Amino acid sequence: MKVLMVLTSHDTLGNTGTKTGFWLEELAAPYYFFKDAGAEITLASPKGGQPPLDPKSDEPMFQTDLTRRFMNDEVAKAQLAGTVRLDSVDQKDFDTLFYPGGHGPLWDLAEDPNSIKLIESFTAAGKPIALVCHAPGVLRQVTNPDGTPFVQGRYVTGFTNSEEEAVGLTKVVPFLVEDELISLGAVFSKVKDWGVHTVVDGQLITGQNPASSSEAAEALLAALSQMKTRTA
Repeated sequence: MKVLMVLTSHDTLGNTGTKTGFWLEELAAPYYFFKDAGAEITLASPKGGQPPLDPKSDEPMFQTDLTRRFMNDEVAKAQLAGTVRLDSVDQKDFDTLFYPGGHGPLWDLAEDPNSIKLIESFTAAGKPIALVCHAPGVLRQVTNPDGTPFVQGRYVTGFTNSEEEAVGLTKVVPFLVEDELISLGAVFSKVKDWGVHTVVDGQLITGQNPASSSEAAEALLAALSQMKTRTA
């Protein structure tokens, strides 16, 4: 089983002067879920190399057993420091695709043509994909073969307007994930702020926030197993 995980290369939170990037739990939780299931994991980012970590995500209040495991794992950290460039990967080499969030993806991956094409190639191949927290926002320019928005009519979730308001970044982010997905015709659902919520719609799996990362990874592997059973 080969899993591709795509991380942001963007490290600046608008014009605030504050650093951002990917959210550690959203990488660490699925990373170990996949790794402990025996998966071969490849990490990629638009620029390659070391992707920026949102420094807040490694503060004590946001640490978990899995984030601590990751930060003490020299092999995992070396892999993170050497992400492959996004324009060098091919969906044919992977079984499934996972996008961790953090605010960074709203600036680069949401507009990145390589990311858009990659997601479209996975969906065209019938392979399951998962995106958590802010990462569902990278679907905004992904389309179906007929040119309609990929999320149109699909059941999704993602970082909510109220969660964005709670972290005080409603006026900073380039767009609000919840509003954007709804405007594209998606059927958006959510639970209370910071609650665990994962939505499965065929090959598309989305998680609401960092706490939903493990559940989204579990749902992704379940979808992959079902797909392999059908094609066996």
